[in-house]
Order: sequence, then structure tokens, then C-alpha cells
Amino acid sequence: MLVLFETSAGYAVFKLLDEKKLHEAKNLYLDFESPEKAAKVLKLKYFEKFEDTTTALAAVTATVEGKISKPLKKLLKRLVDPELQEQLLVADSMLGKAIKEKFSLECICNNSVQDLMRIIRSQVDSLIEVDEKELAAMRIGLAHSLSRYKLKFSPDKVDTMIVQAISLLDDLDKETNNYIMRCKEWYGWHFPELAKIIQDNVAYCKVVQLIGYRTNAAQLDLSVILPADVETQVKEAAEISMGTEISDEDITNIRHLCAQVIEISDYRAQLFEYLKNRMMAVAPNLTVLVGELVGARLISHAGSLLNLAKHPSSTVQILGAEKALFRAMKTKHDTPKYGLIYHASLVGQTTAKLKGKVSRMLAAKAALAIRVDALGEDTKATMGIQHRADLEKKFALLEQSSSKRISGTGKMQAKFEKYQQNRPVARIFTETKRFLDRR
Repeated sequence: MLVLFETSAGYAVFKLLDEKKLHEAKNLYLDFESPEKAAKVLKLKYFEKFEDTTTALAAVTATVEGKISKPLKKLLKRLVDPELQEQLLVADSMLGKAIKEKFSLECICNNSVQDLMRIIRSQVDSLIEVDEKELAAMRIGLAHSLSRYKLKFSPDKVDTMIVQAISLLDDLDKETNNYIMRCKEWYGWHFPELAKIIQDNVAYCKVVQLIGYRTNAAQLDLSVILPADVETQVKEAAEISMGTEISDEDITNIRHLCAQVIEISDYRAQLFEYLKNRMMAVAPNLTVLVGELVGARLISHAGSLLNLAKHPSSTVQILGAEKALFRAMKTKHDTPKYGLIYHASLVGQTTAKLKGKVSRMLAAKAALAIRVDALGEDTKATMGIQHRADLEKKFALLEQSSSKRISGTGKMQAKFEKYQQNRPVARIFTETKRFLDRR
């Protein structure tokens, strides 16, 4: 009975001297307490050393995928003897199946074999003919190469860019709001009326950066930034402003702050375009149904697109409202009807009464779209477009018949008619009872 053992230095094939030991897996560790004892159980028969780290990486990758690598194929060709029907113990069942199909060699993979492999690993340095320092260096090199390979080629890592982009977008929004608030409060000491006239934050900063002192507003042309009527209001307000005077140094710092706000706003627009393109490439069907921002937040909340695909539609519906859900369960109140999906445009268009029902229907379609995006090979949003059209039709019907009952209408009508028919009988019964009670 032979044992195939994979190491970072190469493939080793051991001869199991006592086959009975395999059936005594519980006490097998006693025979591997020292290198001398291990040598009495196993004997090295062949060792195929890897030429370099690239060869080792290719071999390990093939083993993970259940395929036979070139070094292993070379080793097995020397190993197979038509006259001797040897059994081969392997750690991976998929690899054992591939070896059996290719070389007609009987492979065994069970719990006892796994225990044996773990015990061999404890004494592998003494069993194979490789220097300990060289083996340690090859382990580190192979570990680094395999990590880089997985990070580069793993399909799960593609949506990492979406998670980072949406997180950065939220951070930029928070920072921009803080900067705008600080800018309006700071410049408000000099020209407080400007914040009420100009509602757009970027336009406000551009105007402040251009005019500086409010006395310059009458002489400057603001038509590039503002409409004609708003420009007139700004110039009129600048002449009668109640603000205080500030120094040149104050204006310089305020202008620097405005420049930062404008720069961050431009970068935010660029980042949003990047996120839109990334979402259409990674999850096109989900993007069509719920939008780029909501889809990206769902992926970010779940950790990855594959993790999100594992969630049922009921979880997708309330994803982002976990605190409210657990609080409702604890206090025995009504559970939330929606989470992040509430911000989808389809939910926002409906009335307050129908938002819960619309969220449930949208979550059901979104769960299907997520699975197609995560596990399917089609990169088009055909299914998402079709589902969105169907949902819009259903939502339009719900809006039209919101005052009526959608389900059970016939049953309720029948009950109402039955009640109306029995009303005279009920009235006679009540009057008779009252008459008897009086007597």
C-alpha cells in the first residue's frame, strides 16, 4: 500500500510497511512520536522535487482543482506497475478520482487516510531527503505565490472594488457636508444672506471663491455660475448685507476651504461614474432593478456578491435594518418591512401604504437577479430589464386599486352579502329577546 503526500518541495510516495496500522488510526500517533519510530511505519519510495516556485505553484493549483499536474503525472508513470496492483492513499478525493481514470490505479480517501496524512506532516522533515532550511524557504515562497495567485484570479475579489468605492463615496459625502457647513458658518459672518439665496453647495462655494468680499459682487459677472435672476438677488443682497467685516487672511482661508469642497465634489462625481461602470460590469441585473448605489450598498453590507447571493429574498428585503429587527423581536413589536432596499427608485415612487408590499416584491426579483449575476456567465442585463418592466406594471395596478382589496375580494363580498341578508332575522331575534327580558 502506497501513500501519496504533497509537500512544498515536491511529491513524495511512501510505502506503508504495516497495513494494519491504517485501521488503528486512534493510536497511530504513538508510532510517529520520533523519527526513528516513523521510519519503521513508512519508507520513502519516490520523491519528485519541484524545479522552482512557478512549478510548485502550478502543481498546487492543479491539486486544488482536482487535476493531475505534470510533476505528478511523471511520478505516477514511474510508479504504475501492471503486474503489481498497489493501492494508493491520497488526501483529496477529486485527485484520487482523476488518478484512477487516467492510470487505472485504485485510490483510497477516507477518514483514516486523513488522520495518517496529518500524522505524516508532523515528521515529514525527517522522512523526505530535503534540507530543513530549504524546505522552510520553499514553504514561504509557495505560500506567498499562492496568496498572490488567489488574490489576482479569485472571482470573489472582483467586487472588492465596489465595496471600497461605495464606502469611499459615503465618506466623501460626510466630509463634504462638514466642509460646506463650516464654510457657510464662516463666510456667514461676512455675507449671511448668500446661503439663503444659493441653495446648491458647489455653486455657493464657487461664488464665494470668485467674489471674496461682498463689496466685489456688484462689479463681477456671475452668470457663468448662477442664473440671471439669482445673480440679481445676490448683488442686491450684497449692497444691504448685515454681515461684519473680515480680514484678507480670513478671505484667503475661506477660499482655500471652498477650493477643497469643489475638488472633493468633482472627485465624487468621477468616483460615482466609476462605480456605475463597475456595477454594470459585475452585477448588471441587480443594477437595473435597484440602482447603482443601492446595489453597491447591498453588496458592501453582505461582504461580497457571492455572500449576497446566498441570502433569501426575505433577508435581502430587510438587509440594513438588523438593529430594528432585533429590537422588534425583543420588544415583540412589528418587524421592519424594508432596509437598504427602501432607497430604490421603485420603492420611492409608491405611496406609504404600499411600500412594504412593493419592497417584498422587489426583493424577490432582486434575489434572483443577484444569483444570476454571481453564478451565471451572461454579462447582459436582459433578465433585470424584463423583471423591472413586470414590476412596474404590477405597481401601476397596485396604485390604481389601492383603495380595494387585492386578495380575497370575492370572499369578503360574499360575507358582506350574507350579513346583509341575515340582518332582518337578527333584528327580529334581538327584539324578541328584549320583549321577553322585560316580562
